Amino acid sequence: MKIHMARIEIKVLGGGREVGRAAIAVGNGSGMYVLMDYGVNFNERDEPQLPLHIKPSEVVALAITHAHLDHIGAAPFLYTTSQLPALMTSITKELGKLMIHDFMKLSGYYLPFEQVDVDLMLDNVSEVTYGKIYEYGDYGVEFINAGHIPGSGMIRVDLGDAKVLYTGDVNTVPTRLVDGARLDGVEADVMVIEGTYGNSTHPPREEIEKEFIESVKEVIEGGGNVLVPAFSLGRSQEIMSLLAEKLPEANVFYDGMIRTVTEIMVSHPEFINRYNLLTKAVDNFKSVRNSGDRRRIVKGEGNIIISSAGMLKGGPAQYYIKKLGDKRKNAVFLVSYQAPNTPGRRLFEEGKFADNAPLLKARLQWFDFSSHAGVDGLTNLVRTVKNLKKVIIVHSDPEVGIHFKERLDVLVGEENVLFPTNGERLLFEF
Repeated sequence: MKIHMARIEIKVLGGGREVGRAAIAVGNGSGMYVLMDYGVNFNERDEPQLPLHIKPSEVVALAITHAHLDHIGAAPFLYTTSQLPALMTSITKELGKLMIHDFMKLSGYYLPFEQVDVDLMLDNVSEVTYGKIYEYGDYGVEFINAGHIPGSGMIRVDLGDAKVLYTGDVNTVPTRLVDGARLDGVEADVMVIEGTYGNSTHPPREEIEKEFIESVKEVIEGGGNVLVPAFSLGRSQEIMSLLAEKLPEANVFYDGMIRTVTEIMVSHPEFINRYNLLTKAVDNFKSVRNSGDRRRIVKGEGNIIISSAGMLKGGPAQYYIKKLGDKRKNAVFLVSYQAPNTPGRRLFEEGKFADNAPLLKARLQWFDFSSHAGVDGLTNLVRTVKNLKKVIIVHSDPEVGIHFKERLDVLVGEENVLFPTNGERLLFEF
C-alpha cells in the first residue's frame, strides 16, 4: 500500500541570518507559493536592500504580517509586472500605505517601483480577519494575532496534508496597544519563527514602566523637559497610552508621523487592546503642528515630547535634541531599539549623535520597551504548538540565532532546528 507523504517547500528570500528584509515563500513542491512578507533593510550607506527575487507568476498570494518596512517595504516591487492577491488586516493596509509613502519620499531614488505600483498593490488587498481561513489555489491562509503592533498577524498556511506557521514579528507580553500572542491548540508541522531576541530575556514590563515614569517625574518636577524619540508606528502610541494612565495631567506633546499613525489607530478600535487609554492620550495630550509650536515647547518647562524618529534618523527629534541637549536639567529617554550605525546608537555609545554635534549634557537613559518576545516567550511559543516537527529560525543576527538554535535543540532535537541563510531552499516530507 502506498503511503501519501506531505511535502513542504520553503524558500528563504530575506531575513536569513539577518534582522529585517523578511520574505518567506512556502509551497507544497508544485512550484507555486504563498509569499509571506516582502520587506527591506538598509546598508551602511542607508540604501534600501530588497529580498531575493521571486517570479510573481509563481505566487498565488502575498500575505503581509504587519506594516513595518522590514516586512512590507519591498512589496510594491511585485506589482510592477503583476496583480497578485494580497492579504493583510485593514489597519495594516492603512498603516502600510503611510509607511511606504514616507519611505518613498526618503529613498525613492533607490527604489525599483513607483507610486502607481503601490496603488496597484493596495487595490489588490483583501482585508483579513483573525481566525478565518482564506483559500488560494491549493492553499489556505489564516492570520493569528501576533501581539507585535496593532493589526500584526502570525500566518498559518494549510498545504492540505501539512501546515506551516510563520510568526513574523511576535510578542507574548500584553501591552496597552496589543494583547500578547497565544498559540494554545494551534497545530503546525513546520514553524518559521523570528529570533530577534533569541539570546536575551527582557526585564519585566512592569519594572520598565515604573522606572520610566519615575524618571520622567524626576525631570519634569525639576523644571526640565523630556525628549522621548520613538518609532512612529507602535512604540509612540504605547508610550502615549502609558503616560495617559500614569501621568494624565502632564504636558505631553507628540510630533512627526506619530500624529497620522495615531489617527489611524484611533479609527480602528478593534485592533487596540486598551482603546480607552489611547483615546485618553489623544484627548489629554497635544499634537505639534508647526515650527512655532516646537519653539514654544523647547522654551517651556516640564514638557514631555514624544517625537519621531526612534533612532534619531531624521524627524523632529533631531530638532528637539539640538535645543534641549545642552542643559543638564533636561533628559533624552530612548525607548526604541538603537541599530548599529544609527545616530541613536552613536548617542548612546559616544554621547553625541553626529560628528558636528556637541556632547550631550542632558540626562540620557534607555528603556527596554521591546515589542518582540524575548527568548523565554519565543521558546514557550515553540513548546505550545501541537504536532511540531521542524523549527526554522529567521529574522536573527548570526550570533543570536545560533544561541537560540542551541536552546531549541534541547526542546525539539538538534536535527529538527534550522537556521538558514538567504537563498536556501528547504524541503520536508512527512
